[in-house]
Amino acid sequence: MLNSLEHIGRRLVDTVLPLRCLSCGVIVEEIGALCPGCWPDLELVSAPCCACCGLPFGHAEGPGALCGGCLAHPPAFDLARSALRYNDMAAKLIIGFKRSDKLHHLAAFTQWLERAGESLIGGADMICPVPFHPTRLWRRRFNQSALLANALAKRTGKPAVPDLLIRRRATPSQGGLNRRQRIENLRGAIAVRAKRSGAVKGSSVLVIDDVMTTGATVDACAKALKRAGAVHVAVTTLARVVRETT
Repeated sequence: MLNSLEHIGRRLVDTVLPLRCLSCGVIVEEIGALCPGCWPDLELVSAPCCACCGLPFGHAEGPGALCGGCLAHPPAFDLARSALRYNDMAAKLIIGFKRSDKLHHLAAFTQWLERAGESLIGGADMICPVPFHPTRLWRRRFNQSALLANALAKRTGKPAVPDLLIRRRATPSQGGLNRRQRIENLRGAIAVRAKRSGAVKGSSVLVIDDVMTTGATVDACAKALKRAGAVHVAVTTLARVVRETT
């Protein structure tokens, strides 16, 4: 009876406030959907990709193949996967979500995260977000990575620990910095919250972030978790910056 009433309620809301494309606003049939005209502009990340960080390859490299970055600088995390290439469409949706309070994007984002992290979620003991420093959280009002982590945990039945990691100092923006500068910028900035350290020891943790650029931020999270005794750290991000090579 309750499910029937909920269904009727949703139908009434949809009648008054019709569902709209996340990008262009035309009417669509499902919540969190893109219209047929916008969907092709979204680039999903799929195989073939780096066996470690999930960087998409232009052609098949064989089982277990690693990208140049993971070969030259093996990351602290064990595995990482991303749902989307960070192209113009992905940027529009993600920036609208975290800077224009378009929280209705969350339903679609969570589905895409689950698809990307399908092979990682099952083995995770807990899910946590990349943390904000309190001053940044006060300016932004919410941590988009925490919203994604909580939504994914709810969808998959895994425990969410939104305060597992902390930012011990306010770091300058990572924008415009290269990989080496990003690593230095984050050195010592991220740690496991003291009261959560017991839960981390011997555990498998899935870290969630919105965009992976060089991987320096999620790598700093993984280092902190490994220092606290985590035995496996995986990462799932909504989007991944892929720099084209010539």
